[in-house]
Amino acid sequence: MANTAPNQPNGTPEAPLVKPPPPPPDQGNAIDVFASAGNFNNAQRMAQALSQSTLVPDVYRGNVPNTLLALDMASRIGASVLAVMQNLNFIHGRPCWSSAFLIGSVNTCGRFSPLRYRFVGQIGSDDWGCRAYAKEKATEEECLGALITMGLARAEGWLSKSGSKWKTMPEQMLMYRAAAFWTRAYAPEISLGMHTTEELQDISGAVEVELPQALKPGNTSSLEAELMGTKPPVVDAVPVEDPPKDFEA
Repeated sequence: MANTAPNQPNGTPEAPLVKPPPPPPDQGNAIDVFASAGNFNNAQRMAQALSQSTLVPDVYRGNVPNTLLALDMASRIGASVLAVMQNLNFIHGRPCWSSAFLIGSVNTCGRFSPLRYRFVGQIGSDDWGCRAYAKEKATEEECLGALITMGLARAEGWLSKSGSKWKTMPEQMLMYRAAAFWTRAYAPEISLGMHTTEELQDISGAVEVELPQALKPGNTSSLEAELMGTKPPVVDAVPVEDPPKDFEA
């Protein structure tokens, strides 16, 4: 005999059990700041309290508007508010993520396997570089990022910036830059389209310029002549008298 669903007392078959949907992911208690007037008022009270904490960076301390923006960022990417405040930096007024935080956000988003890196070329040469890659869990498709090489870093001027980390820790910078390119290509909703701190430092950093050897410290006339393409003024030499000799008896 075929199996039948058990009957209820009134003779109707019992409805199959439906598994409840999983709870929404924890978003670090962040709220959608600009979704409604009520949310905005609640966010202001939260921002007021957070901005008085001694654990938050100086850019947020006593600054409610900046803290409100951090709350909104945390809500959008599903991260802890404190983690966002610790890793959201500002360079020349532009917000940017630390590379380590961006990599951690990709690794914990649940859509991809953790980011990994493939190096190519000979260490120290212009063709030395790496790609970031990960697998999309839903399709098992490998997501391969752009190739970042030292030749690219040199051509873009990243090596010539003042205090550039490309000179002292090139391997780490290759991985950071490869991860940033990968995130903007495959998960831009995590970075919200923003660059990393290291990228903005490479873009806006001061270029190291070697002064001409003919210039001497303190010689402003020579500096002005070098910049204007003119000859420095000739200063007449002042004769120096010989010191008096001791009187001989």
